[in-house]
Amino acid sequence: MKIVVGLGNPGAKYRANRHNAGYLVLSELASRFAKTPPRARFHADTLEIQLNRPSNHGTVLLLCPTTYMNHSGRSVAEAVRFYKLLPEDIFVICDDLDLPFAKIRIRAEGGCGGQKGLKDIARLLGTEKFPRLRFGIGRPPARVDPADYVLSDFSAEEKKELPLALKIAADAVECSLTEGLAEAMNKYNG
Repeated sequence: MKIVVGLGNPGAKYRANRHNAGYLVLSELASRFAKTPPRARFHADTLEIQLNRPSNHGTVLLLCPTTYMNHSGRSVAEAVRFYKLLPEDIFVICDDLDLPFAKIRIRAEGGCGGQKGLKDIARLLGTEKFPRLRFGIGRPPARVDPADYVLSDFSAEEKKELPLALKIAADAVECSLTEGLAEAMNKYNG
């Protein structure tokens, strides 16, 4: 079992926000494999999918915490405990202010870099050693508070590029699950 976590905030008000990049990438991934509607479990919307992976049976739990970004760890920790998984068995997708729009970066572990959802997950798991994909949302314009910026919708120009960017990010997640993290980093961290 692997868990792929898409970070964001629940509700229509936040649906197209930059901070919901994790939800958006996970939604793209779910659209490829979903055979059933999501279930509410672990304070999250969850969906089990099957992937062909050479290493094992390929069950992957897609998990979108409904606890709001800053409390995402509660949901992730519950699922990890329930399935008796190790931190390296989860893969977290989140937005990143320090990457240009639509650029992705995959890491096997690392710091939280101010991303409060990652920080809460690390706090409740007791480690930062879990894989993640950061989806670039770019820096806010001058005099715009970063907190306001992440909770704003993508610009009209970004919305035109977003479908392809989400497809590439979902491809990267799928690659990491089927071919391994090292292969995904080689292919998508360029």
